[in-house]
Formats: sequence, C-alpha cells, structure tokens
Amino acid sequence: MTPAAHRIHDTAPAADWTDAFLTGNGELGLMVPGQPYAERIVVNHHRLVLPNGSRSARAPELADRMPHIRALVLAGRRAEAARLLTGGRELTWTQPFHPGFALTVDAPPGPVRGYRRSTEFTTGEVTVEWSGGRRRCFVSRADDVAVLHLDQGDCLLTATGDLPGRPAAVRYESTAYRRGELVFLRVRARYPDAGGAYGFEGVTLLRGDVTVDGDRVRVRGPALLSTLVDRPEAPPWRTAAAERRLAAITGDYDELLARHKPRHAGPYRRVALDLGVPDADRRAPVGELLARQAATPRRLDPALLERLFHAGRYLLFSASGVLPPRLTGLWLGAWDAAWAGDWTTDANLNLQLAGANTGALPEVTAAHARLVAGQVDHWRDNARAVYGARGLLAPSRTDGEHGHLFHLHPDWPFTAWLAGADWLLHPLHEHHLVTGEPLGAVAGWLAEVADFFADVLTEVDGRPALVPSYSPETGPYDDTRRIAPVAVNATMDVAAARHAVRVAAEVTGADRWAGLRLPDYRVDGRGALAEWAWPGSAGDDDHRHVSHLYPVWPLDEIDPDRTPGLAAAAHRALTLRGDEDGSAHGSLHRALAAARLRDGPLVAANLLKVVGADMFFRSLMSAHNPGRVTWNADAAHALPAVLIESLVQSRPGALRLLPAPLPGLPAGTLRGVTCRGRITVEELTWGPGGVHARLASPVAQRLLVRGPGGELSVTVTPGQPCEVRC
Repeated sequence: MTPAAHRIHDTAPAADWTDAFLTGNGELGLMVPGQPYAERIVVNHHRLVLPNGSRSARAPELADRMPHIRALVLAGRRAEAARLLTGGRELTWTQPFHPGFALTVDAPPGPVRGYRRSTEFTTGEVTVEWSGGRRRCFVSRADDVAVLHLDQGDCLLTATGDLPGRPAAVRYESTAYRRGELVFLRVRARYPDAGGAYGFEGVTLLRGDVTVDGDRVRVRGPALLSTLVDRPEAPPWRTAAAERRLAAITGDYDELLARHKPRHAGPYRRVALDLGVPDADRRAPVGELLARQAATPRRLDPALLERLFHAGRYLLFSASGVLPPRLTGLWLGAWDAAWAGDWTTDANLNLQLAGANTGALPEVTAAHARLVAGQVDHWRDNARAVYGARGLLAPSRTDGEHGHLFHLHPDWPFTAWLAGADWLLHPLHEHHLVTGEPLGAVAGWLAEVADFFADVLTEVDGRPALVPSYSPETGPYDDTRRIAPVAVNATMDVAAARHAVRVAAEVTGADRWAGLRLPDYRVDGRGALAEWAWPGSAGDDDHRHVSHLYPVWPLDEIDPDRTPGLAAAAHRALTLRGDEDGSAHGSLHRALAAARLRDGPLVAANLLKVVGADMFFRSLMSAHNPGRVTWNADAAHALPAVLIESLVQSRPGALRLLPAPLPGLPAGTLRGVTCRGRITVEELTWGPGGVHARLASPVAQRLLVRGPGGELSVTVTPGQPCEVRC
C-alpha cells in the first residue's frame, strides 16, 4: 500500500474552522486552516471546560421516594413518575468544552502558487506549503507540547483568545515578552467565578530571529515555536514553571519530531485496510474524494472508505490520551459546542470506542479507563442517593471533572437508566478479553454493577422487573399517544442486568448472584425484539437510538449461531427502525448491529446514510447530521469499527471471517486486528480466490474458525503463525 493511503491533502486553505486539518496527542490539539498569509491556528486542550456551577451538582436524593415512583409507573402514571425522577430540578448541563486560543501568523500578502496542505496519519504532522513558504506542526507525545516550524520569511505572530462565540464574561489578555534571552507569547483567560477552575494560560516559546514588537513577535526567517497550556484551579498563574519547562525542551524541529514519531506511528501502524484502490485515487485531494462520493450517494466509494478507515483511527488515537474522545474529539474552533461538547455516555462515547480494542489501540481504552476510574466513587454516590442501593449508577453525561448524575428532565429521566455502568465498563472488560491482561479494579467494579441490579430488582405479579427503567432517549407511548419515557424492563436495562450478573460471577468466582431471577427478552407481535420486555409497551420506531440492540452489539448475547430466534427478532427490530433525524451515531449504531446479525447489505445501507450524506469535513472529521450540520466525532471514530466488524468477529475460542461482507468491496486486505480470545489476525485477504487469514496468539489454543467456505478447527501456537483458508 502506498504512503498516500495514510495521508490527506487539499489544494486550498480551509474556508471555515470546521475544515481545518487536525493534529493532537490526546491532551493538546491543533486546528490548522492553512491560510498562507493570515493564519489562525487554534490550540485546544482536553480539560478546558467553562465553569457554570454544575461542578457542585449531585444526584437527587430519591431513595425514600422510590417505592412511590415505582407504584406510579405500574399504575400507568409514567409521566408523573418521570417528573419525580428529576428531583424537581431544572435541566442542568455539564460544564461546556471550549476552544483555547489562536496563534496568528500574519505577513504581507503575496502570490500563492503550488499550494498544498496535508496531514500525515503516520506521524501526526500537518504541513502547509506554497511558493512563498512552508509551515509544519505536530503535537508531541514525547514532550507534551505543540510544535510549529515557520519558514516563510518575515511575519508577525500573536496569541489571541478572540475566537467565535467567546462569552463576554471570559476575560482574555495576551502579551509578548522577553525573559532573559528567550522570547515568549502568552495568553491568559480568566473564567467567571462560577464554582470551577480559575482559568487557563497558553505559553509559547519562540526560537530563531525573533524580537518583541508590542504585544506581537516579529519573525525574520525560520522559527521554531513550542506551546503548552496550563489550567490552574486557583491563582496564582504558574507562568514561570511553564517557561522553565519549555526552555528545557531541546532539539530542532526534526529532532522533536523524531522523538515523537515512535509513540504515534507505532500504535497507528498496527492496523491497516487495503481495498485495492488505484494509486491515482490514493493521490487525489481529499475534496475530490468527497465530491466523487457525493456524486454517487447510493454506492460506497472504496477510495473514500479506505481513507475514512485510516483517518478515523488517526483521529481517534490523536483525540485519546489523558481522556477518551469527547463529542467533538479533541478539537473545537468556536465556543458554544453542541451538547456542551462533553461525553454523552448513553450511546456516543461507546460508539467512538467501538474500534479501540479490536483496532489494536489499547491506549484509547486506557484513556477511557482513566475517565471511569476518576468517577467510580461518584457512581456509588448516585446509586445510594437515587435507589439506596449498593453498586454503581452512571450518569448520561460528564464533563470529565466528575461523574455525578444531575442532567435530568422529565423527557430524559436518566435516574432510571440502570444500564449505564455496565455499558461503560464493557470496553474495559473487552480489553481484558482481547489482551489477557488482568482486570484489576475492573473486576470489583463489575461485581458492584451486579450488586446494584440485585438491589433494584423487584417482582411484579410474580415476574422479575426493573422499575423504573429507561431506554435512551425514548419511551413507550402512553394512552394519549405521547411518549412517557420511564417504564418497566427497558431491554437495554434487562441486557445490562443479565450481562452484569454473568460476567461478575465469571471474573470474581462469587456465587452471591446465583439465585437472582432476571427478566427475559420479549418478542412483540410483529416478530421484533421489543424495546421494553413488558406487555403493552410500544414505542417510537423512528427514533435515532437503538438501545434495545445492546444484547446484539456489543454484548454478543444474541447472535445467529446460539440464539437464532432472538437474532431473527433483533434483525426484524433493526429493519423496522427508522432514521428520525439521520444522526450519524444512529446510523453507525445500526451498522454495528447489522454486522453482528451478518447482514452486509444492511451494514452498507447504514454506512451510506453517513458517507453518502455529506457528513465529512475536509479533515475527515465528521458531522452529527447530513449536510455537515454540527461538528461531531461519532462517525469519524466509529466507522473503522463498522468495517472491522463486517470483516472479523470473535469471541474466546471462536473466530468468524467475513461475517457481513459489504457489496461493492469484492477484494481487499485487513491487517493487525486484535480479537477477543487473544488472537491477532495478522492478515486477512478476500477476493475471487477465497478467504485467507494468518493468525497469531501469545498462548497455545484451539480455535474454531468460520468463513464463507465453511468452518475448521485449528491450533494456534505462540511464535508460529497459523494459515487458514475458508
């Protein structure tokens, strides 16, 4: 595969911040529009959230009222129960994520010939070059700074907080100054006093022929910039420490890049997809690829699909480090992010993480583990406050600073979403299945989830019931044909209870859950897996969420081999579901479920709702809705997982090759996928000659391999790759 498959380039600068090219190290991020003579490079940081008073918010104390709330639900007064589940509060949002500041590079306008801007996925380097100069930048994983090299002659640099939508209450100041022989740019932002952090500071060290000119720096000839961001909880500013850290970083641009490359390129190169795309297509500008797909919206374009696979892995890894990716990944060019730019945990976060474990990016899962570990005590507080229960109750949103459950509304009664902790712990358990690494604290957390369900389970008319229960972000109709979201036995909650109890027993060896009676799934009169495993509950078949398919993806409890009847019902539910607003996360969620149900054409149909609906910006970051409406990372980060699931699926002891092949992709090669059960598919090729795979394992094991041509049992031995044809 040519290197061009692992980069994008454009022949024009970005007209808007949404088309800026992106780089990041999982903490710091840069957005590079690429204007030759009036550049505005936006600096982002994962922890920049604007205080709004919600840092002190806590879950409502509802345990004493829960018997009454249950009685209301069972009496059909579900809307009233939903109001009580909010604790009588107004809707409160998480602290919103916001951009940091911009480094501006200005020079007298001149001719622009031979323009090209590019992003190298293997290094994380963004380059802008034209007849009058070149700029290169990346964000270092080795030195934890953003690095920018200028080579465009004389120019003026500033640091500014004047970004679109900045609230007037956020006060900025910027300056240029000399400290001994060193020249710095600094920008400070002071937050309003709303019960949060004090503010943040960006400091940039400039090396080269640079002089202070008022609040600007004048550059003559090549210059090297290194930038960091600090966010103190309280005064004073820590400028001196930032200056010392920047001054201690040695080396020119190429030396800094060389230190960074192994930490970025190693993880990125582990997995690759080759769809047999002609080299000419791989060398095409990104705008041409997008335009060609737009011209054929009912057919997947292999060149774009291959590039989206690699771009998605690049962006996912670049946005993951200190924390997993937000709704916006790591990047934002304007204030007022949709949905606060937080982590929406009821669907979006897990969808973005879907390709982390099987896509050989344990670093991404480790970032998610850090988010969970920092909040699990708060999940315990939530369970106690809302239900008087042991165990863990996760929130539907978090800004990364805590995990208290407070984002509540009668239409979104997330105090009744019981599945959250199981759902959010699943990627950590899957990491264990893929790598064989000990679960550590995760085993105890899984046991706590089972304890929570043991405490909240009840019986109604002799049947096990979870009540109140909620299926994000919808509900069954009431007698007036209005949605009343809180109900009994939401299928997602049922699946979480069944999964939590089974897995907790497996990982701990404890038998304290052995006597629990758990609800079963329900198939409705249409032959579809019902969204509520309770009679008389019919909901919105056009809703964007498909939470009731949790036992299909990612749990793998329902599948065509072991539970064919339920798999057929799940498939029926999937085909009955409409698209509502065409949200990217809804379509990608459907595609993942379709892959598990082995329906390749349905996977492709759902992919086309995204790639054929103008949802990708020039960086190949994605939008939430068709027509590039609302900057959102769901599609960009989840798409590689959909392609992996269509080509390889696994559970310990079993591997399925090409379970849901996509129409229009008759041949290709996938390399490096890591599977549940500690199997690596070093290479999978498919085409007219059949399916061939080379498998490896760090432990000796027997493996049942199924493919389009049948099944066979093989032995995989450490150090001896196993060749399979099927």
